[in-house]
Amino acid sequence: MALCVPACSPVARFCQKLNRLKTLEDDVMATSLKRCLSTLDLALLGVGGMVGSGLYVLTGTVAKDTAGPAVVLSFLIAGVASLMAALCYAEFGARVPKTGSAYMFTYVSVGEIWAFLIGWNVILEYMIGGAAVARAWSGYLDSIFNHRIQNFTESHVMRWDVPFLAHYPDLLAAGILLVASMFISFGVRVSSWLNHIFSGVSMVVITFILVFGFMLADPANWSAREGGFAPYGLSGVMAGTATCFYAFVGFDVIAASSEEARDPQKAIPIATAISLGLAATAYILVSTVLTLMVPWHTLDPNSALSDAFFRRGYSWAGLIVAVGSICAMNTVLLSNLFSLPRIVYAMAEDGLFFSIFSRVNPVTKVPVIAILVFGSLMALLALIFDLEALVQFLSIGTLLAYTFVAASVIVLRFQPEKSSSASGGGGTKTDASSTASPSQPGSQGDPCMTRSETQTLAQEAGELKEYESFSDKLQLVEKQKAVRERRAPGMLKARWEPYLGSLLGDCEPGDVVAFSVLALMVSATSLCAVLVFGNSYLHLPTWSFILLLVVFSLAFFISLILIWVHEQQTKTKTFQVPLVPFVPGASILLNVFLMLKLSALTWLRFTIWLAAGLLVYFGYGIWHSKEGLRELQGNDVSARYVVLPSGSLVETVQNVQPEGHAHTHATHTPDTNDPPTSR
Repeated sequence: MALCVPACSPVARFCQKLNRLKTLEDDVMATSLKRCLSTLDLALLGVGGMVGSGLYVLTGTVAKDTAGPAVVLSFLIAGVASLMAALCYAEFGARVPKTGSAYMFTYVSVGEIWAFLIGWNVILEYMIGGAAVARAWSGYLDSIFNHRIQNFTESHVMRWDVPFLAHYPDLLAAGILLVASMFISFGVRVSSWLNHIFSGVSMVVITFILVFGFMLADPANWSAREGGFAPYGLSGVMAGTATCFYAFVGFDVIAASSEEARDPQKAIPIATAISLGLAATAYILVSTVLTLMVPWHTLDPNSALSDAFFRRGYSWAGLIVAVGSICAMNTVLLSNLFSLPRIVYAMAEDGLFFSIFSRVNPVTKVPVIAILVFGSLMALLALIFDLEALVQFLSIGTLLAYTFVAASVIVLRFQPEKSSSASGGGGTKTDASSTASPSQPGSQGDPCMTRSETQTLAQEAGELKEYESFSDKLQLVEKQKAVRERRAPGMLKARWEPYLGSLLGDCEPGDVVAFSVLALMVSATSLCAVLVFGNSYLHLPTWSFILLLVVFSLAFFISLILIWVHEQQTKTKTFQVPLVPFVPGASILLNVFLMLKLSALTWLRFTIWLAAGLLVYFGYGIWHSKEGLRELQGNDVSARYVVLPSGSLVETVQNVQPEGHAHTHATHTPDTNDPPTSR
């Protein structure tokens, strides 16, 4: 065993290096970017990221092929499911107001390599998402002009027949991305005002669709004669929910913009709630109008709204719908181009990606190089790849990011509080509202402590207090007992000590929660794998299918209970997700289920991209990580305490130098009146 320790120590140090956490400075509001976005700006960014071409295309597709008029319920359930993920993003965006979104949240609470892989996949998601929207924008505009743009390009430019590539170079899609990238590089205010304009036009068009559509509504289209409200039953509603869930992808742009928000502690949660509420309302009402205007089984999946107005005799309304669709796609395009460079900037700022992308223009206060480079890469994807090939690769990275953010909320909520000097450098505070130190009893740093509790703690410190009556003394004794029973985050709750103390009481604070989160992820993946593949690919007998469902369900709920019986952080002033760990746990389960429903080809491409990311991390990121450099700086000086024969304590400080150099020692014999040395 003794021989194993030296052999295992390099492996242990390597694992610690991979899982090191990002340390945040005491002032988390400090930034080289410009804090100028209001709550309205953030809310409109979120609405623009969610309400895009899906409103004009997805509603008709799901209604005709999957759920019928019950698409209304599909959007409602999908909105509630998306709310669970959005709440997790809102808590992190308020507590850690730094750009980087899911990458930053994972880095703060889970570990470096996991954060890099999340950021690496989100980069690809944004690139493909932006290219796909540009392709859809170009195709929609081309259809208005009877495909004259496509015909001209194929005749006078070029045409090719290569698998996974478009039949012709989409110069219009590439051009709109380059123009949008140029506007984004002018600064966050220009981006915000462009988004305001397009979002305003889109909302006016949606209002027109709702008002005019309800005037043309015919309740008979939901009658049994047309197939009823839910012709595909409950299974159709749930299948539609899985598709409609992707319509709400885009709210993470709000968290990605938290470093440019004026008051992120208040603005991020409020903007997230407003944008998700508006998007869900728009999807539900538009799908209601659409299925009431014409029978659901006669809808045109490619242009459902325009076709519905045309069949009711109002072909001119189709032009208004087309304008709204183009404006909505513009907002999604701006959302992708706005978020992508900020993820790259955050990774480069931490040293995990090439440092050139961390440069911020001193005039516009945005990472111009990252915007132009990745905007050009996005334009290249839109130029040569087919829309269908692009869309097949979407969603997996986003769902993975949602999963890790939900897990990170649990880890951070039950994480023991650390002082700013706990690590080699920089603070480790993860709450933007933490400004005072709670180290002294009754200090102003603890807003939750009442005057009576302060008196009680002062009493414990040896201060005397005169009681006016015996009842006052009894009250203070009860409060003293309550203060003593209040435990640190990550520790077992006092009321569960008699039942679980012998089993969990000896564990370090936070260790049981960390292990339970890992068990939660494993059991959720196993449970979803049985649900998705049990009857189709694995062909499990009924008894084994039920047994595995019961076993993995029990493991999932036991993991949640083990997390719940521990103390949470309760003193933060920022927004907190309710019902932790149950809401993040449900979000994890849903995200894993949707990930496993994706095609095998998507997983293959995801694995290849992941392997490329690992090459970048181990080739560059791990060697240039600022956390790694901070650790090395913290090891430059080592201190040892030596007890002399006389009984006095001597501290020796030794500078760590390469072998072959002389070592310098400084010896300090502390006086009994000296303050204790901070280490």
